[in-house]
Amino acid sequence: MSDNQRITSPLEKNRTEGSQKTSFSSEKYFHQKLVSAAEALQVVKSGDYVYLHPGCAVPQRLIEALVARWQELEDVKIMHLMALSKAEYVKPGMEGHFRHLSFFTGKNVREAVNSGRAEYLPIFLSEIPRLFSSKRIPVDAALIQVSPPDEHGFCSFGVGVDCTKAASENAKVVIAQVNPNMPRVLGDSFIHVRKVTYFVESDEPLLELPRVRMSKAFEEIGKNVASLIEDGSTIQLGIGGIPDAVLHFLKDRKHLGVHTEMFSDGMIELVDQGIVTNEKKTLHPGKMVASFVLGSKLLFDFIHNNPIVEFHPSDYVNDPFIISQNYKMVSINSAIQIDLTGQVCSDSIGKDIYSGFGGQVDFVRGASRAKDGKAIMALLSTAKEGGISRIVDYLDQGAGVVTSRADVHYVVTEFGIADLHGKTLVKRARALIEIAHPQFRDALSSAARKRNLW
Repeated sequence: MSDNQRITSPLEKNRTEGSQKTSFSSEKYFHQKLVSAAEALQVVKSGDYVYLHPGCAVPQRLIEALVARWQELEDVKIMHLMALSKAEYVKPGMEGHFRHLSFFTGKNVREAVNSGRAEYLPIFLSEIPRLFSSKRIPVDAALIQVSPPDEHGFCSFGVGVDCTKAASENAKVVIAQVNPNMPRVLGDSFIHVRKVTYFVESDEPLLELPRVRMSKAFEEIGKNVASLIEDGSTIQLGIGGIPDAVLHFLKDRKHLGVHTEMFSDGMIELVDQGIVTNEKKTLHPGKMVASFVLGSKLLFDFIHNNPIVEFHPSDYVNDPFIISQNYKMVSINSAIQIDLTGQVCSDSIGKDIYSGFGGQVDFVRGASRAKDGKAIMALLSTAKEGGISRIVDYLDQGAGVVTSRADVHYVVTEFGIADLHGKTLVKRARALIEIAHPQFRDALSSAARKRNLW
């Protein structure tokens, strides 16, 4: 879509006599702030901290306009969680012009982080919004993507409220790519046109994340995890082969609820089949509570104006105290590696950063404190096509502990379930060896004996 083409806003389509004053005022604000992407991005100066709407919501047009100015800018910090777009700002040659600060390291910036062209900031997802509100990390400009304003002048953050609402509320400048393909999602998920500095119109499809093929091992893990989930439970789970497998084995459950930082396409079927009803939830009954989604257009259509879905910012959704108010709260998270004492590494492979803390610890602690709650760590028993065990004597050199041994309750692999809570180091080691891949159990048992863990 060219810069001089316009999107017909709902402000123009839906203005009624009863709301004419409000709509006219909001419509005026909206159209007065419409500019080209190149013009809007002129406000970014050298040394600025720029927040980027992450996930499937990345405003690609705004990023392209910013990167186009690379030769005239110096030391611009670009901050975001996992983003699905290209990351031209971290490519070799951009040093000195752009510096990425990664709150969660995705595939597009992983090499740059581990090569030193970008930086990783380990932090619980629930605490990121406070970095902005406290001004510990300034936000000079927030680049976001939103739905067209409604008849009252409110734009939805769409597929991701996450930390974007806090960044927008604390930014000196807010530049919004307004896109009719962005769903209007209900909850604490709106920004008014008055709060936006510039609007840039676009009609591009949102970025999508394809589903992972479910393997036999994933199926076994899914079956084991599902066996821990009772009727009436409220669940949190992420994206990928393991979460999809868990959902597949929940089809005989009743009255499940959802309180999760994110969900993907696999959740739609459970809603359609009446398995996820949210009716038994003790917090936000009747509502699926989340902070963002990662998935396909089918998922984006599902959350659009859907009264069953409520999006809230990460500092609310991921607050362990809030999470713990859900009866039978079950958190399901994954790990890269776990040692014989129960320490979990999930953000790095050895010294190399792979992802981030995300909401794992937030939900582990919230679920474990909920009445009849369960915190589950689920992982494949091996990596590198069965060549190495993910259950190890010691974490790899340089690997970081994301979830401490005291926080870990259930650990699940395709070979079974280990309940570590309240167990000694010896009992933990024995339980974990029992669910390790059979070809590594003898070596792990020998290592445990040498450490007096047998």
